[in-house]
Amino acid sequence: MRGKNHSRDLLGENIYLVLFTVALRICNCFLVQTSFVPDEYWQSLEVAHHMVFNYGYLTWEWTERLRGYTYPLIFASIYKILHLLGKDSVQLLIWIPRLAQALLSAIADLRLYSLMKQLENQQVARWVFFCQLCSWFTWYCCTRTLTNTMETVLTIIALFYYPLEGSKSMDSVKYSSLVALAFIIRPTAVIPWIPLLFRHFWQEQRKLDLILHRFLPVGIVTLSWSVIIDRIFFGQWTLVQYNFLKFNVLQNLGTFYGSHPWHWYFSQGFPVVLGTHLPFFIHGCFLAPKRYQILLVTVLWTLLVYSMLSHKEFRFIYPVLPFCMVFCGYSLNHLKTWKKPALSFLFLSNTLLALYTGLVHQRGTLDVMTHIQELCYNNPNNSAASVFVMMPCHSTPFYSHVHYPLPMRFLQCPPDLTGKSQYLDEADTFYQNPLSWLHKEFHNNSTLPTYLLIFNVLEEEISAFLISRNYERTAVFFHTHLPEGRTGSHIYIYERKLKGKLYKR
Repeated sequence: MRGKNHSRDLLGENIYLVLFTVALRICNCFLVQTSFVPDEYWQSLEVAHHMVFNYGYLTWEWTERLRGYTYPLIFASIYKILHLLGKDSVQLLIWIPRLAQALLSAIADLRLYSLMKQLENQQVARWVFFCQLCSWFTWYCCTRTLTNTMETVLTIIALFYYPLEGSKSMDSVKYSSLVALAFIIRPTAVIPWIPLLFRHFWQEQRKLDLILHRFLPVGIVTLSWSVIIDRIFFGQWTLVQYNFLKFNVLQNLGTFYGSHPWHWYFSQGFPVVLGTHLPFFIHGCFLAPKRYQILLVTVLWTLLVYSMLSHKEFRFIYPVLPFCMVFCGYSLNHLKTWKKPALSFLFLSNTLLALYTGLVHQRGTLDVMTHIQELCYNNPNNSAASVFVMMPCHSTPFYSHVHYPLPMRFLQCPPDLTGKSQYLDEADTFYQNPLSWLHKEFHNNSTLPTYLLIFNVLEEEISAFLISRNYERTAVFFHTHLPEGRTGSHIYIYERKLKGKLYKR
């Protein structure tokens, strides 16, 4: 009987549950058609495209060796296989990496469920699983090619092997290997693990054995693997993890990309990421057994450490979101009278938010690149065409979403690494006086791009330039209902019409 049951298992769980989770995350993948942050393209797919096809833009982080090639190598491997099979169409280059990320996220979801079944029972595990699957922010992020997504996946799977009280799957080598891999991919991934590693060390009877025979070999092997990969692709020995921490933590140069008050994660970041799960999380914190205190300490520690850094983003605290789902699940399990309304409220509120952010909010920057890609493939003879993205830098994906060696340019925004007091990057200089900048930059008509991509908020300011240089608006794309500053509600494509063509019309 035991053998019969096990034949219907996959990843240690019922095969139907596994198939349901995988199917849900695949649907999740196709229902996220919006952009979140530039890093999901510029630090993963764009780099992988450059590695395999020898064209693609490498941002300043790569010239300064702040990023490692371990994460992009996953997507470069996918690209290489597609290329060898002759299936490297632009749609496959965009969707296959995201489907791979969706599959990994599904495995992480199942590992969280398995862990809760070990620690508690199937009923509590189901509520935690429900909370995890219907979290709007998890839905929004878990299929994106972001290092934060991979960091979250590895953190959940590592927690499955972590020696929590009541766990039957603890394995020091496995969990420390996953934590080390997360650190290699994104060095700040170690932040949530500091209290967990300290607790393990404190409770371990054979402390020296843990360090010498578990942590140290894992650390040496993983770091060596990372250094060798980076040596191959950078062409010189470098320790990107040190460079990354030095830039973001020691020098705090991340403030160049925006700074927030110290309390931002507590007053905005954490409540937004949790969404309507927040009251259930607070309720669950009072109900959960003492053995889960370490998870709560980890969440608070992570929020406090990130609060010390000036540059703050929602995605930075994504790795501790699954920890919060444990407390939300506990809350739902203890509800009696209000359980059905609570479930309906959680499901509907998160579904609406997930669908809106996944299908509507900030979709224009992807749609416009699809249009550019279609222009390239529909007019292969137009070899003289070029594109200039006149939007806040890195607003759109680049060659990974066009897959055509079309000359493209965008407004640059590298931070000042020399310590100048009055430093202005190209994008800031442009936005100070766009019209003057354009006249200086394109004083010779022969250098004018064929296509200009702009947000609608810029149109009026540069209209004189557009008219005088024979640019005509040829396409409009909706972007967001919440325009802000330099980012408008719509994206316009302007195409330069040659005088001969204009007269014919």
